[in-house]
Amino acid sequence: MSEKTDKTEQQRLSVFKTYKLYVGGKFPRSESGRVYEVTDSKGKWLANAPLSSRKDARDAVVAARKAFGGWSGATAYNRGQILYRVAEMLEGRKDQFVREVADAEGLSKSKAAAVVDAAIDRWVWYAGWTDKIAQVVGGGNPVAGPFFNLSTPEPTGVVTVLAPQESSFLGLVSVIAPVIATGNTVIVIASENSPLPALSLGEVLATSDLPGGVVNVLSGKTAEIAAPLAAHQDVNAIDLAGADDVLAKDLEIAAADNLKRVVRPQAVDYSRTPGIERLTAFLETKTVWHPTGALGASGSSY
Repeated sequence: MSEKTDKTEQQRLSVFKTYKLYVGGKFPRSESGRVYEVTDSKGKWLANAPLSSRKDARDAVVAARKAFGGWSGATAYNRGQILYRVAEMLEGRKDQFVREVADAEGLSKSKAAAVVDAAIDRWVWYAGWTDKIAQVVGGGNPVAGPFFNLSTPEPTGVVTVLAPQESSFLGLVSVIAPVIATGNTVIVIASENSPLPALSLGEVLATSDLPGGVVNVLSGKTAEIAAPLAAHQDVNAIDLAGADDVLAKDLEIAAADNLKRVVRPQAVDYSRTPGIERLTAFLETKTVWHPTGALGASGSSY
């Protein structure tokens, strides 16, 4: 009996993970049915990742737009709670992400663990900014006349983000978190060569309190997916963090058609504490004038 048991254990096949897209809170396969091989830094096969099509990109925009009203209408405090919840969920699955980041970026286990810790802390950092950014970039303005003049930041809308190609997880979090912290919804194009941490992040987001459609994760050929998103009339802004100079120029030209806000690619050390530039990049300022009323002899009508 013991010999049979040992033989059965030896013959057991591993259950490989099937990676899927994350769109509208669900996990579809690519509409085209295509996949591509993902390898580690040494060329060893890791998994097959979905090869997203133009239809997948359009579906992601529909999901992001549908989610925008509820997410942008949530209180800043509530958004902060949800971002912190994402950090909690990542903390519980740290070992998985350490392994995936180590494979994706060719890091030792200890260095990969430091990257994952930094990514978790980055969620917490942006969670703390959700209810503070309005105080930094908004407020009352002095005007000549009996008026209150108030400026308030509002989210831009649906944002496409090309995730950094080399920093598959910390860089990814650093470009996603500020977009949703300020009430926008996002379509993320994962690192083309190292998409697995991004696809696994979708699983964490699905089990957190983040509403479906707020973050949508696509994998595949960056240029192929980015082109229709840059030209899409219902995308309001695009972050070109993961684009090379040639692709960035083409996408910026396409984005000009409906006056998208564009964040150009630049050298960034994602290990350093970020400023608020990516928070303010996707905010619009609404200014409201309100009469104070006729001033009486005492200097005020109140």
